[in-house]
Amino acid sequence: MGIDLQVNVLDNLPALHADGDRLAQVFTNLVDNALKFTPANGQVTLAAKKAGAEMEMSVTDSGLGVASEALSRLFDRFYQVDASRSRAGGETAAGRRGAGLGLAIVKEIVQAHGGKIAVRSEVGHGTTFTIQLPLAPK
Repeated sequence: MGIDLQVNVLDNLPALHADGDRLAQVFTNLVDNALKFTPANGQVTLAAKKAGAEMEMSVTDSGLGVASEALSRLFDRFYQVDASRSRAGGETAAGRRGAGLGLAIVKEIVQAHGGKIAVRSEVGHGTTFTIQLPLAPK
C-alpha cells in the first residue's frame, strides 16, 4: 500500500473507563477508513493526549478529503460520500466501498461512552476525526 502509519501517543496517559472492545471497533473503523481513502505514499497518524478531564484521540489522513457540504451528513446511517471521497468509477484509493454504517456506529459508541466525535476535512488535503472521552474517575 505504501502508506506511512505514525503513532503519536504520550507515555503515561491516564486511564479511561470504557469498553475496550467497543473502542477497538471505533479505532479499527477510523483507521480502516483512513487507509482506504489515502493513496499510496500518503500518511495516516494516530494521536492521543490528555486534554483537561478528557482524553483526546485523533486519526488523521493525508487522503482525498471530504467536501464541506458532505461533512454534516458523514455520521448518518447509510450515507456515503461518493463524489468527494472517491475516484472515477466510485472506488476509493484502495478500491473498496462500504455500506455507509461504520461512522454512524462509531458516533453511537463514542456517545455511549459520554464522549464526542468531530471531523474536519479539506478536499485534496485529508481528514481528521477527533474523539474526546471522559477520563476515569480518580
